[in-house]
Amino acid sequence: QVQLVESGGGLVQAGDSLRLSCAASGGTFRTYTMGWFRQAPGKEREFVAAITGSSSNVYYYADDVKGRFTVSRDSAKKMVNLQMNNLKPEDTAVYYCAARKDSSGVRSATTYNYWGQGTQVTVSS
Repeated sequence: QVQLVESGGGLVQAGDSLRLSCAASGGTFRTYTMGWFRQAPGKEREFVAAITGSSSNVYYYADDVKGRFTVSRDSAKKMVNLQMNNLKPEDTAVYYCAARKDSSGVRSATTYNYWGQGTQVTVSS
């Protein structure tokens, strides 16, 4: 079993930055693909970014965050981070960290085995 705990959310203004962190425990962290998803009120959960494990470190981003968000992992600390720059009001959502054992179909939420409880990000205009 893998437990995930997100932190770093908050209320910011448009153009500001936030850094989300996800601490993992249990499992073999370095082998897991780690993903970030978000869900706004009344909308489905959507893919934000992912990074594969086992030292391959392949990065994936949703088109609307590419160039603004950066995902990274620290396998020694069992942490995955999401640096979010130039935030926009449409980035407002609950952000979730997720883990899965392989690296296929990383953009699909249904393929992830483990989820954190989420952290709220609110961007005011």
